[in-house]
Amino acid sequence: MKVLVTGAKGQLGSEIIHMLKTGSSSIGKINGTYLSAEILGTDKSILDITNLNNMRKILGEFDPNIVINTAAYTNVDDCEVNQDLAFKINAIGGKNMAVVCEELGAKLIHLSTDYVFDGNCKTPYREYDSPSPINIYGKTKYLGELYVGQFSTRYFIIRSSWLYGYNGKNFVKTIMKSAAKKDYINVVDDQIGNPTNVEDLAYHILKVALTEDYGIYHCTGNGKCSWFEFACKIIELNKFNCKVNPIESKALGRIAKRPSYSSLDNSMLRCTVRDEMRQWEDALRVFINNINF
Repeated sequence: MKVLVTGAKGQLGSEIIHMLKTGSSSIGKINGTYLSAEILGTDKSILDITNLNNMRKILGEFDPNIVINTAAYTNVDDCEVNQDLAFKINAIGGKNMAVVCEELGAKLIHLSTDYVFDGNCKTPYREYDSPSPINIYGKTKYLGELYVGQFSTRYFIIRSSWLYGYNGKNFVKTIMKSAAKKDYINVVDDQIGNPTNVEDLAYHILKVALTEDYGIYHCTGNGKCSWFEFACKIIELNKFNCKVNPIESKALGRIAKRPSYSSLDNSMLRCTVRDEMRQWEDALRVFINNINF
């Protein structure tokens, strides 16, 4: 089996590659067995997902069975400023990936986001709920989803949220660094979502990739909270002497709107490969115990 992973230096891409090399995670073996795969990890210096000819060359030479696309333009505020770049990477990149995977007969796993929803729901969004993004990041990611569904027949679209892992920057590391130095921090309390450990996400991506249960999946940590509650738990588990003050999102003066509620329900996982995503507090506790901070 040959697996190509884009965004290989990111926190999710690097975790997927690590799991492919070891064949398992702290959760367990992938589908009860160890995988044997030839792996090609790419970043933008190797593979330009916005260039169809470049993609045909790189993917054609490697000829993967499975492509996992974690590459994206994820800076939500910058997407509002650099709209064409966001469109090229998040939408056209997804289209190009789907076109080439279809030509090669490869399965495509395309990562998407909770930000395809507007936040007006009061219960966790399911895969059959209609997207209605409110910022450029969400709009371009949703168009990428549509392109994948239009140009590929062997695809898995996996929406996740609030990711944190051992590699790269994330909310958990930011809060830990701030709380270690300050007496108090301010964190928004009017956005609700699902913190997701990338180890759990990578494990489920690989479980899904080995099936033919194609379609849209939600894959997030179980349970929901606000960013404020997330930060409080991080500080509690680290035993930092730092107070967390709840604030409204508007106090930050950010360019892009954020959905006030973007919690996802892992319906498709439960109905196919089984939902083994941990409760977000449990996954966070293990992460903090293992991180070299």
